Order: sequence, then C-alpha cells, then structure tokens
Amino acid sequence: METFERLESEVRGYCRNWPVVFDRAVGSHVYDESGRPYLDFFAGAGSLNYGHNNPELKTELVRYLTDDRIVHSLDAYSVAKRDFLATFEEIVLKPRGLDYKVQFPGPAGNNAVEAALKLARKYTGRETIVNFTNGFHGMTLGALAVTGNSMKRGGAGVPLGHVATMPFDNYMDGRTPDFLWLRSLLEDSGSGLDKPAAVIVETIQGEGGINVASAQWLRELSELCREYGILMIVDDIQMGCGRTGDFFSFEEAGIVPDIVTLSKSISGYGLPMALTLFKRELDVWEPGEHNGTFRGFNPAMVTGAEALRRFWTDDAFSAATKAKGDLVAARLDEMAAEHVDLGAHVRGRGMARGLAFADTSVAKRVAAESFERGLLLETSGPEDEVAKLLPPLTATEEELTAGLDIMADAARAAVKVAQPA
Repeated sequence: METFERLESEVRGYCRNWPVVFDRAVGSHVYDESGRPYLDFFAGAGSLNYGHNNPELKTELVRYLTDDRIVHSLDAYSVAKRDFLATFEEIVLKPRGLDYKVQFPGPAGNNAVEAALKLARKYTGRETIVNFTNGFHGMTLGALAVTGNSMKRGGAGVPLGHVATMPFDNYMDGRTPDFLWLRSLLEDSGSGLDKPAAVIVETIQGEGGINVASAQWLRELSELCREYGILMIVDDIQMGCGRTGDFFSFEEAGIVPDIVTLSKSISGYGLPMALTLFKRELDVWEPGEHNGTFRGFNPAMVTGAEALRRFWTDDAFSAATKAKGDLVAARLDEMAAEHVDLGAHVRGRGMARGLAFADTSVAKRVAAESFERGLLLETSGPEDEVAKLLPPLTATEEELTAGLDIMADAARAAVKVAQPA
C-alpha cells in the first residue's frame, strides 16, 4: 500500500473500505493480487451491468483495437459512432417511441448533467433548476449545485446557486400532499421562486439512499412540468441501461422526459462514455457551443453497440433482471425481519436494492463484515445508513444467493456489535 499512500491524494475513498490491491475481474467476481476472489455486488457503482470483461463485448473491443481502428476522434464522424447511433436508434429509441437527439457531452455522468442543465437554461432563457432532497448528480459545480449531500456540496468552495430544492417522494412521510410546496411557490408571485428552467430528478436515488419515486409521483411531476412550461430532466446515469429491469428507469411510469442523462453502463464494458438525450425541438446548440476533448471515445461506442445487440433486442434480459430483483428483494425482506428491532427495512426496485437501518452505524459494519467474507458492497444515504446492492445484471441466481448468504451472515455480525451481550 505504500505506493498509494505516498503518491495518491487523500481524496481516495473506496480503497479505504476495501484495503486490498485488485488485479483481475471476470463476470461477477474480482480478484486481488493474491488471487482471493470477491463477489461483486458493487459493479463499478452501476458501470458494469453486464459484468466484468463480458466475453462477447471483449471480443468486439479486442478486434477493433487490433485492427488499428480509430480510438480518439473528438466529435468527428467515425464508423464506430455511426454504428452506435444507428443501433441505439433501432434497439432503444424507436421501440419506445422516443424521438431524442443524442449528444456526446464527454466521458462521464457529470458531463451529461452539465450539458443538460446548460441546454435547459439556454432553451428556456431561465436560470433556476428545481432539484430534490437527497438527490445526487455529480461533483462538478453545476451538477453539485443540484446535489443534496452537504459534505459533497461543502467541497465546492464557492456558493452553489440558481437552484430550488424540493421534497422527494415521501420525504415528508405522507404528511403533505405531493408537490403542494412546489405548486404553492409557482402560483404565488410573492414566493421568491423565479420560474424554473427545469427540474432534475432520479427515479431511484442511488447515492441518496435507494429512495424510490413511485410511478404515480413521477407522472404527477411530469404533468406539473407540462402545466407550468418547465423542462423535465431524468438523471438515469446509475439506474438506466437496465438496472431496474426496463432499459430506462422511467418506463414503468409511462412518462417521456424532455431530457435524459445516461452514462455508467451505456458503454457496456466500464469504458468512459456519457449521453445527453433531448427532444428534437430542444436542440438549440450552436456548433461547438458545448464541447470537450473526450466526447468521441470510439472503443466505448463499439462495446456499447454490441451490448445493445446482445441484451436488448427482445424482452428476455429485462424479464430476467426483474425476476432476479424479486429474488434479491425476498432475501432482503428476510434479513429485515430478522433485525426488525433495529428498524431494518428494504428499499429499491429491480436490481437496485438496499437494506436500511435506523441505527446509522449498522450498514457500514454490514459492508465491512461483507468485505471480510468476500463480498463487495457499498453504503449510501446521507448518514450511510443503507447497505446498497448493485450486482451485475448478468449475475446468476447461484451467485446472487451466495452473495446474499454472505450479507446475511455479515448483518448478524454487525448487529452483534450494535447489541452487545
């Protein structure tokens, strides 16, 4: 570890919870340099929905690289980009009746969010963005402004303005009607709220604690946006590309957002890639008005197109993901029942799940005990009160069962610390 501690910034995070040096990865397993295997229920924070080094995607990637095909192209035209765009249109957009333009804003999710916010402001001529409690949208200044976490916001070093934060679904435990506060502010000329350019929302708040917005809440938000002429941005960076079962996490609600951000698993292989999708009439960009050096990472487009062809040409993968999500939920329900005295309860949808505890120290111990037993998972929520599971969607039922067995043992060990004899 000496090399890392001597040279790498103190900002490093995940390595503090997993103090080993990883070397290889295949499917749902990663291996440290000693060869010890770990079941991966983290999946690159949702960047590896199809597992590590998926063999079909790897074959296409290796062939592309060994043939000396273009890797870096900024936003120049390339064969790989054309293939990705055509495949994305035929397999994702057309079957869902979505007429979106596609922007390659840069290599990461925060690039997609920054482009979405800038475009919404340019199109409407307005500045304010409505965000939601416990939302997370990235660490660059614009994305951070619409993020709720106070620790992350505190690192900005400058005021984070031009936003208005509203309660996420069930934030008030049902004590007030949905959108009562937002509607009141919009309708009162003395409220001090400038008419927003857009709202930005996650259908499931991953970093915020696996908080799920109901389909009805999302439909009502969509209707509110239409009623007041506000653009709706859905941040599908972590929950998109099949994490909830459907390709887009908002499909269940039957809504069509004005703007959608994608990243993480859109490349299919863990390669950097991000997209900002928007309705055709919103494309008011001037050429070069929003650019960046790494908008055209062609290897990611190669694996991304192949992932769509391999997994999304019919409903089989989606159905299998939903079934696996039900399996995970059932086992987590058993764990929650075992520790109901600690306020344990289950959150999530599809293959994004969490086991939350009223005692905010327990989830961190569950994650630590899981790691000691060979399972990688992280925590989420404002107090890290949720043990969060994002297994590869390609994990087998046997792998899921093995990982959940480990987690159940880890939870028992963690609870013993919380309730000493």
